[in-house]
Amino acid sequence: MDILSDSEAWSPGHSHSSSVCDIDTPLTERSTLFGISTPDLLPSDRQFIAVVGGLGYIGSHTCLELLKAGYNTIIIDNLSNSYRGVFGRLETLVNAHYDARCEPAPLIRFHEADYRDESAMRQILEEYIEPPHILNNYSHDNTLTSRIKGVIHFGAFKSVSESIQEPLKYYANNVAGLIEFCSILNSFNIKTFVFSSSATVYGSIANSGKPLREEYCTHQTESFIDHDGHIKTVDGGCTGLTNPYGRTKWMCEAILSDLAVADPDWTIVALRYFNPVGCDGSGLLGEDPRGIPTNLMPVVVKVLTGQSPILNVFGTDYPTPDGTAIRDFIHVTDLARGHIAALAAASDGRVPKGFRTYNLGSGKGHSVLDVVSAIEAVSSSKVPIRSVERREGDVGTCVAMPMRAEIELDWRTEKSLESCCMDICNFLEHRKIESALVG
Repeated sequence: MDILSDSEAWSPGHSHSSSVCDIDTPLTERSTLFGISTPDLLPSDRQFIAVVGGLGYIGSHTCLELLKAGYNTIIIDNLSNSYRGVFGRLETLVNAHYDARCEPAPLIRFHEADYRDESAMRQILEEYIEPPHILNNYSHDNTLTSRIKGVIHFGAFKSVSESIQEPLKYYANNVAGLIEFCSILNSFNIKTFVFSSSATVYGSIANSGKPLREEYCTHQTESFIDHDGHIKTVDGGCTGLTNPYGRTKWMCEAILSDLAVADPDWTIVALRYFNPVGCDGSGLLGEDPRGIPTNLMPVVVKVLTGQSPILNVFGTDYPTPDGTAIRDFIHVTDLARGHIAALAAASDGRVPKGFRTYNLGSGKGHSVLDVVSAIEAVSSSKVPIRSVERREGDVGTCVAMPMRAEIELDWRTEKSLESCCMDICNFLEHRKIESALVG
């Protein structure tokens, strides 16, 4: 399955409308055949990757890396935790990347929609049905062929603390939304799916102090060789999930695993993120949530920029060298490239059909105080801190064993915690310059 762009036949331009933004020729006409609306002007040989939540922090960086790797990309986002302006920044970065190489850019298209809106999603997906297939669809075989060859799903809510306060909001969006979305994809015969999962699925087992292996949280029976060299067999299940957010991610994985067992045509990859930080080296993309941030680095940034007076350190009595929680911090660009590696492996058949999980982490742990020291060293600024009680739902240690991704996806992290901090400072400097120009 070739999911790279055929870019030699297309020269991107710029056009916008209220419902979809493109840097390709806009869809100005549609025809209807067999009750299905199809675009007339979208080149029939184009294949796409669809990214739900593609203007958010991780989503935008993943879209950038997809486009730089040559993938035509469809972004679907309801802008609940992102900004439309991110699309323009992606345009700028992608055009600069390909202009420097004197090559035409892949297509990038944006649809503003909520992935839980069935009518909107069906209307969007209908635009990417293969017209030749429909025109020849006079047989009894009603299987659709989509130009969308894979979907990356970033549409979940992700705050641990908010999930504890509003669990129904999380179960409705993250779990119920996924079920309906997969049903829609199934009806369009789109069955390559990359799911944004989380290390929170490991629950309290993270406190064991051992690097976390995918087999520590499974959905079917698996056998593996553990750290001690012994063969172990585990049944599907989880251990001590500590918050509703983590439970939604585990439930979604279980649903996707069951779907893949029921229908072997699905290829589903669940990428378990550890702690993404940093931003693109250009300084044009960064972490800029609409709501109140709860992850460590954006909170540190608020203190650095004077928006918050002090950094609360939740727990200084963990059984760690300095008493603060230890996490596996991964540069968001490395994380984004993990999605490209997963798609490539699925395309090449290196990921077997069915359901497969991968840890995306560095395999190295850094404490909260390590992060504070690193950002202070890079920014030459002091970050005032205050020790407070542990936060509900947190664990003391959470570090990946990334070997499966290294072997099967040919993926590994490249960037250090220091480079994460340098890129954040670069992003802040760009934002300061932009604010001055606007002012």
